[in-house]
Amino acid sequence: MDIMKKNPKGGRPPKSASEKLKERLTVKMAAADYYALRGKARAAGLTWAEYARTALSRSVVRQRLTAEQMTLLRQLAGMANNLNQLARKANSAGYVQAAAECTALIEKIDTLIDQINE
Repeated sequence: MDIMKKNPKGGRPPKSASEKLKERLTVKMAAADYYALRGKARAAGLTWAEYARTALSRSVVRQRLTAEQMTLLRQLAGMANNLNQLARKANSAGYVQAAAECTALIEKIDTLIDQINE
């Protein structure tokens, strides 16, 4: 009996505070989404919880555009449309140089809009 008392610890070593999983997250989703994610977890060889933790920690979430940014984006799109109309009129009237400059500006504005949308 005394031999057993000398070695009171046994089994798995305790986890540190950072390794313990204490917090719970409840998520509501459609049944189809739920079963699709369960299938992906099974295909990856992970439990549902491990798959969800990995997906949450490695995902990149883009911030939504503010109302001010959306207003600026609409203004840029309007400017691009106006320039496109000017380029067409200049081209039809024979102002080749003006049409080329308008087309170059349109491309720059379109590039800016694409960068903002990404």
